[in-house]
Amino acid sequence: MSQWLEIVIRSVSIIIGLFLVTKLLGKKQLSRLSSFEYIAGITIGDIAGTLSMDHNLEVKHGVTSILIWLLFPLLASKLGLKSKVFRDFMEGNATVFIRDGKILEGNLRKEKYSIDEFLEQLRKKNVFQVSDVQFATLESNGELNVLLKREKQPIVYGDLFTDAPHTQEPQTVIMDGRVLDEPLTRAGLNRRWLYSELEKRDVLLANVFLAQVDTYGNVTLDLFDDQVHIRNNREREIVLTALKKCHTDMEYLAIVTKYKEFENFYEHISNEISNVEKQISNYLSSS
Repeated sequence: MSQWLEIVIRSVSIIIGLFLVTKLLGKKQLSRLSSFEYIAGITIGDIAGTLSMDHNLEVKHGVTSILIWLLFPLLASKLGLKSKVFRDFMEGNATVFIRDGKILEGNLRKEKYSIDEFLEQLRKKNVFQVSDVQFATLESNGELNVLLKREKQPIVYGDLFTDAPHTQEPQTVIMDGRVLDEPLTRAGLNRRWLYSELEKRDVLLANVFLAQVDTYGNVTLDLFDDQVHIRNNREREIVLTALKKCHTDMEYLAIVTKYKEFENFYEHISNEISNVEKQISNYLSSS
């Protein structure tokens, strides 16, 4: 067998082998790897590169070496899941840099962090004043996490409204012109409903590149042809407008009527409509 053909076969085999090794090691991001896993990954890659190019190296010896380097991270990962002591030994613990707004200089020196480096990391978190920080910790993977003081935190929806509606992640129901039944079922919907929504917008299924459904049942479409205009579905807007009109009409009738019993009746209906409007306004106004 010629050397170049042997290199091709070795390289393809090594690529397939490394793919399987990566699947075995899991889905951790590079920043989440422990130092031991990082070193093992570099070493396995180096062995694989040498094995694919050096035809004088026995394949069985290289594969054995890769398997040994693979075995140790797998065993360490399994033991780490079962023992916190072992996990702390292998991966280390988080180090607190700021507590209650005060810098812990001893911990900075322990992690060999200069104050300049620490301030740089804070700026990357959009923090420019140390006194704004309530708590900051250096995680075992080297990432700095920061908790701002309460008065320095940005306002979120829940700070203003305690009755915030529950939302779920959007479900992708069409991809590349094909309906995805599992996400559609998770959203509590079916194909008949989806086809009716497409019909309301004068869109064919085959023309849809991507479609997603949010918590309120609103469908967002992205077509293969970006020049095609999608007609808006205004049903919810019409329903909300009709409710507001009924509310206004009842209030008007309560004012102009000459009979007290009719006035009470109209006010009662007006209040009922107002309550219904408040309960479903988030749902109807989400379009």
